[in-house]
Amino acid sequence: MMHQPKIFAPHPVVAAESQRSGGVSPAPYDSLNLGINTEDAQRHIEQNRERFFRALGWPVGAFCYSHQVHGRAVLVATEPGNHNGYDAIITKEPGLLIGVTIADCTPVLVFDLRQQAVAAIHAGWQGTAAQIVTHTLNRMQEEFGTNPADCLAYIGTCITQPHYEVDERVASRLPEAHLKPGAKPGKWMADLKGANQAQLLSAGVPKTQIEVSPYCTWADNDHYFSHRRNEGTTGRMLAVIGIQNKSS
Repeated sequence: MMHQPKIFAPHPVVAAESQRSGGVSPAPYDSLNLGINTEDAQRHIEQNRERFFRALGWPVGAFCYSHQVHGRAVLVATEPGNHNGYDAIITKEPGLLIGVTIADCTPVLVFDLRQQAVAAIHAGWQGTAAQIVTHTLNRMQEEFGTNPADCLAYIGTCITQPHYEVDERVASRLPEAHLKPGAKPGKWMADLKGANQAQLLSAGVPKTQIEVSPYCTWADNDHYFSHRRNEGTTGRMLAVIGIQNKSS
């Protein structure tokens, strides 16, 4: 049902990315579809979210998320709710879970050890090109006094370079260091995990404080939804993080 990063385990943080099993949705959304902006029945998504949050040990009603638009706007969250237009959410409110929806794009979760703040970031190729990870860390510094050297980060499951072919238009906006020539002229293979890790490192997050998922949405399609492999008709996962209440 979920994969939980090891890097946050010793700390008062709950973090996970969902997988596709353990839910009630029929094909092609089988089975743990958590994306409200799909054609799956709303009752299925609600049941799936209840199952996921229950397994996580977190109340369904304590979740803050947004309809994502492949931009780099950052929401400073103080309470649960559904928003629109944000691809990153930050908070330092204990008991508030924040998250992003994924199905090939890169989720990045961050925990500031010193300031006790967290971030959930959705980085597709557009967000990666717009340096949404760098922008989010800057907002955390502005809002919470975050120093990237104090942060732990998890780069989650997404489509990996061997399976992510892009054209010249997309490649021209991505760092050259994270591109390889494709099999056809004018095509490139893009490394979203590497590009977003580079942003974390450049901001000052130590490499020893970054965990990278070994999984791929395309290659591990039995366990993860892939928008590209399933030609756009598929479910969505959630990548979530929250600071536990001291009383819990």
